[in-house]
Amino acid sequence: MNAERYQIRIAKDHLVFCAGHFISYEGDKCERLHGHNYRAAVEIEGPLDANYYLFDFIALKRLTKAITDELDHRMLLATRNVLIKLEESPERVRVTYRGREWVFPHGDCVLLPIENTTAELLARYIGQRLLASLNTECNFVPDLMRVEVEENVGQSATWQSADV
Repeated sequence: MNAERYQIRIAKDHLVFCAGHFISYEGDKCERLHGHNYRAAVEIEGPLDANYYLFDFIALKRLTKAITDELDHRMLLATRNVLIKLEESPERVRVTYRGREWVFPHGDCVLLPIENTTAELLARYIGQRLLASLNTECNFVPDLMRVEVEENVGQSATWQSADV
């Protein structure tokens, strides 16, 4: 049995996305609308293939960038938040929390199937999308994947795949 494990990491300057968001917190509060210049990094682990590499860096960067590009310059909205309600029309997305209301052009929003637009859940969203892309486009499933989303220098969250 081969006990060796290898890991590759990408954390390039072009894996960034600038986006607006707000989250609910402490059970029943909602923060003000604001934005971040997010940075993503991806690590994958596994054995070497017949070519003696784990996975093609170029393909991993391309697939990750495709996901971060979808989030770039958008308003990120969680569709599964029990406190923040969304109403969609073809032209706009109306967002309400108690007596507060925001209306955004639909084309400026990304409606994410997550509970909150926290860095933790953004990392999970990117990771799960990337795992699906690796599998369908490259017929590759890593032994382990980690995705880090930094929302400010020195302030980040990491998601790790479980039993891929």
